[in-house]
Amino acid sequence: MTTAKSLFAAEGIDDRSLEFLTNALEQNNLPGFDYFEFKRALVTLRGMEVEEGAAHKSAFATAATIGLTKDKLIETANYYRNFLEKEKEKFNTALKNQMAAKVTSREDEIKRLTDQIERHKADIARLQEEMAVYRQQIDQATTTMTTEKDKITKASDGFEKTHASVLSQIDRDIENIHKYI
Repeated sequence: MTTAKSLFAAEGIDDRSLEFLTNALEQNNLPGFDYFEFKRALVTLRGMEVEEGAAHKSAFATAATIGLTKDKLIETANYYRNFLEKEKEKFNTALKNQMAAKVTSREDEIKRLTDQIERHKADIARLQEEMAVYRQQIDQATTTMTTEKDKITKASDGFEKTHASVLSQIDRDIENIHKYI
């Protein structure tokens, strides 16, 4: 059986994001034969090297025998598309929270420590050792902030690319449905 992940696999997309999106799609799969099952049949036929137009016609012909109409196929494809848009909104909210938790808090820590260094400059001789500790904490916070920001940016880039790829595939499928069915 074709996995949900393999339905939308494409070169260069983020595997973790694809797995997340396809698991969410699978968990929210509408009952009965709809776009999701049509896509599964289409991928299976294309895997057997059936020409794209013929694959669409064959998958639809089979689906039509159990009552699937072209309108219902497009309607359910749009349902999944809208569902993915809502998942993106959730991801963006989580990303924003991660940025606040892992980057902004580090920026605040850096500012606080820098201000403290400035206050102690008047008594440099006595506070030399304490200032060195603060500088080390700043370096650690900067390194941690940069690492976390890079991770978040990489996750965002991977998700955006994967999301765009999956939406593009759905859009192309809808075009092909109109074109071949």
